[in-house]
Amino acid sequence: MLINIHSAKCIGIEAVAVTVEIDIAPGLGIHLVGLADAAVKESLLRTITALQSMGFRIPGKKIVINLAPADMHKKGSGYDVPIALGIIAASGQRELSLLEKFMIMGELGLDGSIREVPGSLPIVELARKLELKGCILPQESALEAIEYEGIDVYGVRTLDDVLRILCGEEICEDLLVRNITPLSADHLPCNASPEVMDFSEIMGQDAAKRGLEIAAAGGHNVIMIGPPGSGKSSLAKAMAGILPPMSLEESVQTSKIYSVAGKGGRSGGLMRARPFRAPHYSASVAALLGGGSDNIMPGEISLAHNGVLFIDEFCEAPKKVLEVLRGPMEDRKVTISRLKSKVEYPADFMLVAATNPCPCGYYGDGDRCTCTPGQRLSYLSKLSGPIMDRIDIQLMVSRVDARLLVNRKPGQSSAEIAKRVVRARQVQRDRFAASGEEIFCNAAMNNRQTELFCPLSPACKALLERLIERMGLSARACSRMIRLARTIADLAGVPDILPEHLSEAAAYRFLDRQNLL
Repeated sequence: MLINIHSAKCIGIEAVAVTVEIDIAPGLGIHLVGLADAAVKESLLRTITALQSMGFRIPGKKIVINLAPADMHKKGSGYDVPIALGIIAASGQRELSLLEKFMIMGELGLDGSIREVPGSLPIVELARKLELKGCILPQESALEAIEYEGIDVYGVRTLDDVLRILCGEEICEDLLVRNITPLSADHLPCNASPEVMDFSEIMGQDAAKRGLEIAAAGGHNVIMIGPPGSGKSSLAKAMAGILPPMSLEESVQTSKIYSVAGKGGRSGGLMRARPFRAPHYSASVAALLGGGSDNIMPGEISLAHNGVLFIDEFCEAPKKVLEVLRGPMEDRKVTISRLKSKVEYPADFMLVAATNPCPCGYYGDGDRCTCTPGQRLSYLSKLSGPIMDRIDIQLMVSRVDARLLVNRKPGQSSAEIAKRVVRARQVQRDRFAASGEEIFCNAAMNNRQTELFCPLSPACKALLERLIERMGLSARACSRMIRLARTIADLAGVPDILPEHLSEAAAYRFLDRQNLL
């Protein structure tokens, strides 16, 4: 008797259908085919032991298990439950009338318990596209999809729970994951966290705060250069408190990345908070980009999608690690190729980098620097021209004046700054939506969109020409400076870019490495 069960495999952040075919015929042995990896092959022993512990018999016949399509590699332990159900149904030990109406994934324990598997969000999306009745997932995995509508998602803890659902003799309301927060097109709540530092707690640094506000409003990359103790790390961490809330589309895409990586929201629902990833500067290329042999997982830059990638001590990182950021910063995606597979992950992140100006850290801070010009040149050589071209806002962060530290007068709070940021982002969303563009912030514009949304007056064009000649800007840097001016105008509530906006944008590009030597 041939039994077909719907299952899936994740490639990147999308799921593709896998059909688990079980056939029992005269003969001997259990045969698993369909390009399965070691974890899938081991499922046979787990499955047989689990079935026997629950009182099911293993037919003394030839059992053929095929994972179709046969030319696609299958990995992971998520096929345990489909295989177990196929053996039960094909051997006639239970009548599972609803078996072919559900997509089923899960890892089996030897006692019949079901453990979580990664990638539940793409799997539920696929089941909905295939117009299946529902999806049966481990309880922890099912909670990630609690907000999806148009499909029944069941969270199960044991194989008995699955059998209850598939027999069709009861409704099993107790296993149905409830949609407590309807999925809507409204913006999701902002990510206020008690652990995020408030801008009012940081004394002084008004110029740096202004630069970070502009960066948050337009999604621009930032680098802060200054001596130790000037507040670079504090400023970066406080930035999480002024980021605008994610839209529905952003939240779904970010949640899918974390779901595939096995870092999904077990508390239930989509991710609300924009990611803030802070890998150590010694992180490898694979840790940043993602990698693996057959199981290619997202790296830090994909986990920072729609959020912030903060790299402290930027110039201490190996140069080859910094250079791999160039492609994702421009293309907003990562493509990882292996001999037998190729995976693409989104990587639309804001880079916030912090570095000292020299090895000792005190160049420009009075006469405390002990470094030679050659040492400073070697240290800052990691800030290559292509990298600096892609960083829109370059800030010099000086040591805080002693009087500000003593008097400790709080500045503007993160909540006040966040209101202006949200207002500017909404202006951008409305502008892009009116033209049918699928982008959310000014930094994401390409050259065509820059021409369309950033028209310059004759006075701005004349100023821009002088700035290009004086600063030696590349075409990429020039385009990015115009987008930055667009963000400054949005913050000011002005419909057109004015010369003063362009001048301020240009001021944020003066801190290149030549000025620091």
